[in-house]
Amino acid sequence: MLQPLFQKVAFIGLGLIGSSLARVIKQQHLAVEVVASTRSKQTLADAKALGLIDTGFSQAIDAVQGADLVVLALPVRATQQVLETIKPYLSKNVILTDVGSTKGNVVAAAAAVFPEGFPEGFVPGHPIAGAEHTGVHAGRADLFADHKVILTPLDSSAPWAVEKLTQLWQAARAEVICMDVQKHDEVLAHTSHLPHLMAFNLVEQLASRQDNYDIFRYAAGGFRDFSRIAASDPEMWHDIFFANKTAILNAVDGFEAQLKSLRQLIETDDSHALMGMLGHAQAARQHFNHMLAKKPLMEKNKVTQQFNILPGSHRFNGKFTIPGDKSVSHRSIMFGAIAEGTTQVSGFLEGEDALATLQAFRDMGVSIEGPKNGQVTIHGVGMHGLKAPVSALYMGNSGTSMRLLSGMLSAQQFDSVMTGDASLTKRPMERVAKPLRLMGAQIQTTGERGTPPVSMTGQQQLKGIHYDLPMASAQVKSGILLAALWAEGETSVTEPEPTRDHTERMLRAFGYEVKTEGNRISLQGGGKLTATHIQVPSDISSAAFFMVGAAICENADVTLEAVGINPTRTGIIEILKQMGADLTVENERIAGGEPIADIRIRGSRTLKGIHIPEDQVPLAIDEFPALFIAAACAEGQTILTGAAELRVKESDRIQVMADGLQTMGIQCTPTDDGIIIEGKGQANDWSDIFTGGEIESHHDHRIAMSFSMAGLRSSAPITIYGTETVATSFPTFTQLTTQAGFSIEVEENQ
Repeated sequence: MLQPLFQKVAFIGLGLIGSSLARVIKQQHLAVEVVASTRSKQTLADAKALGLIDTGFSQAIDAVQGADLVVLALPVRATQQVLETIKPYLSKNVILTDVGSTKGNVVAAAAAVFPEGFPEGFVPGHPIAGAEHTGVHAGRADLFADHKVILTPLDSSAPWAVEKLTQLWQAARAEVICMDVQKHDEVLAHTSHLPHLMAFNLVEQLASRQDNYDIFRYAAGGFRDFSRIAASDPEMWHDIFFANKTAILNAVDGFEAQLKSLRQLIETDDSHALMGMLGHAQAARQHFNHMLAKKPLMEKNKVTQQFNILPGSHRFNGKFTIPGDKSVSHRSIMFGAIAEGTTQVSGFLEGEDALATLQAFRDMGVSIEGPKNGQVTIHGVGMHGLKAPVSALYMGNSGTSMRLLSGMLSAQQFDSVMTGDASLTKRPMERVAKPLRLMGAQIQTTGERGTPPVSMTGQQQLKGIHYDLPMASAQVKSGILLAALWAEGETSVTEPEPTRDHTERMLRAFGYEVKTEGNRISLQGGGKLTATHIQVPSDISSAAFFMVGAAICENADVTLEAVGINPTRTGIIEILKQMGADLTVENERIAGGEPIADIRIRGSRTLKGIHIPEDQVPLAIDEFPALFIAAACAEGQTILTGAAELRVKESDRIQVMADGLQTMGIQCTPTDDGIIIEGKGQANDWSDIFTGGEIESHHDHRIAMSFSMAGLRSSAPITIYGTETVATSFPTFTQLTTQAGFSIEVEENQ
């Protein structure tokens, strides 16, 4: 049996928070003995009857003697008096903590009681949890589950004390965060204290009206939801408002200023500015939800979603419109934001990666309407109109956003920091940081591997450079070219192999001259972008999964409409044709400066393994996971070389695909820069290729969708874990596969 964390825990006060924590300690046997002190004999009797404490005391000095943990679960205004009372009776190595929602006054009270210095076990704390009801009977052992607990260690706090408190709160299934005292009170003033103050104020304002009966009778759900917290304990909030007076008044000042601005927009009928403010607030709320809900899950490697595919005869037919190209969607926001005038975007990809870019520019003061049904309106601020974000820019899982924005942000007048989820924080950023430093940027990456967070120091005068890319990368090239817009003189980039040229094409669409001479791309800094209309074509990288699915499925006939066929992206088409796929490109045309076409693919029994030409590798770098599935269904050996970049994508795509293929009965050998796949397909034979199994996608959307297509030719069930990231690039993936006749069951795991 595990040793308990504490020998004796003493609670001073036993209301909602104290009794809930006592329940946790008792249920999980975290202490040998639990005692409490409170003025109410009935509370002590009830607590003992409920099994929450072993002994109750009317005097705090009796409760704390011999305790190795003392929890102050009482109104914050009583802290100093209680500390003065119990000080002579505290054990030498006692951990002393509290649960109050303000920390500055708690620390001030302790400083008055301990002028000789704080005890090393003193660690103030604040569980951010509560309920409408109070008292010992209202406590719940699950009150803190999936809530945050903020510890505010002082310079004097011993690490062992912080660690034991962390273990205690984690046992209550809370997420523990450490923060300094001043920051805690400032944050809580805005996120908790101000909303409560506003709720009390609104209810009081409406209750004071003569027609209050009708107002309350006809109030809708929004009023009910917002005003609910006005039912909280008035005495407690009275104390909090005074205890955190300075920070709360600052928060009130900020709210009044914002409300005044909002009033002015309505009064002057400023539709454009009002829509921008409302849109920014809506997007920020959704973005905060994403950061709060998704980021911790990714960091803890918890699976939030999985795909289940059953064996059997599947259909794969129909005409489909694939979501918009992610690369073009990213750039449409970036360039529209710094252009002069209003840019209209249609076909915008409403996936998480592109939305992260959109939110970043909203955070830098750009008014953006939408997205709504793929339509986005961007009110450009010009080359020098971006504003400093109030906090770090969160890029989610998007390496494209981070690398391209590294170039743009390096040239701004303000400092900035970019962060991302757990997957992005493992991806290399030095490849773009190095040339930016040569241009004069002050940019810092993290750790020996040069990973995010990425920090840029503003007010740097960049100078043009001539840079030879050591390896083909459209993201690095684009990061340099975007910095070059603000740089003095000419900047040129020479590529070892052609890469996707969306940046060059779109800059020209916005009226900025870019020269392409062979593999050398150059531009002069100091120009301007002029707003335009951008039609985002369907994403060929997303279309690749349907192309491969149709190619390997008996009697399949799929047409993908208005797919971008930028010549730097068509490697998937060329490679599938060389493998013998029945694929035709029809109705070629130009839209928004990008070539598009309809692509028709029919099931083919004659897929052959090939040695993939290395000049096609940069043109199909994101499509290789899907192509590996086609290779497994081909007759003979497929060899890929020259694709080392696959190892530093959202996952090590070479190794992850090899692991999954081997799990499903495919012989393959990963190499440093590619893979060798032994295809199991036989001419004139549609027998099953894959043996099913459980696949770890490593939260890589392309891995998840590629192995989904293997379900079309599997003799046993396939389960793919970590598929929630499919939403980053193809939010309608399972919806469209169902329309095609191929059912993928989506299972949510909370």
